[in-house]
Amino acid sequence: MPAYAIAHLQDAAPHPEIAEYIERIPATFEPYGGRFLVHVTPHEVKEGSWPGAVVVIAFPGIVEARDWWDSPAYQEIAPLRARHIKGDIILVEGVPEGYDPAATAKAMREAMEAAG
Repeated sequence: MPAYAIAHLQDAAPHPEIAEYIERIPATFEPYGGRFLVHVTPHEVKEGSWPGAVVVIAFPGIVEARDWWDSPAYQEIAPLRARHIKGDIILVEGVPEGYDPAATAKAMREAMEAAG
């Protein structure tokens, strides 16, 4: 099941360390099967507030995503970003092939009925 590293980055100002981080990050995730799906491309806010930029990196699974995040190669360059950009970063599993949201809704209804 695929997994994703999702970053919501804010207050990013140009800096030489940010440029270095961007140049070096692909080499850190490629050994884990990672690839950019979204990289600071324009986005449209349809509801709520979402200042800043979005980055999404896809991995074959959550194990690979965690291994990338914890890798010495990524941890070496992470401060280049963290010193200059505020943001939130999460790792999240995707849904399996053939995921049916109706089944999730059914299970939710059954749990509510059982709780009373």
